[in-house]
Amino acid sequence: QVQLVESGGGLGQPGGSLRLSCAAYGSIFTIYAMGWYRQAPGKQRELVATISGGSTNYADSVKGRFTISRDNAENTVYLQMNSLKPEDTAVYYCNASLAQGGRPGRYAYWGQGTQVTVSS
Repeated sequence: QVQLVESGGGLGQPGGSLRLSCAAYGSIFTIYAMGWYRQAPGKQRELVATISGGSTNYADSVKGRFTISRDNAENTVYLQMNSLKPEDTAVYYCNASLAQGGRPGRYAYWGQGTQVTVSS
């Protein structure tokens, strides 16, 4: 019904930049919020950044380095990651909270995840 497709992960150098994209496809009536989470090996999944309307929220560990943005017309969310650190290495997951056409309620969907590795 709804699919989130992520792209843009890969290998980045310390101090470098990467940009992640996530597009939502399917029977979408409206998207309330989108966000990025990450999970490093042996650790729990954690929030990176969210965007809802004109409001953004960031984890303390990425403030000033990462920027989340959204293209409402394309149902796409981006994560610009600058000043990368080795501790940013993780699988990054896109999340969307949305309403679907013809189905009451609010639903959360996850992308399949994209690997980000920061290493020299």
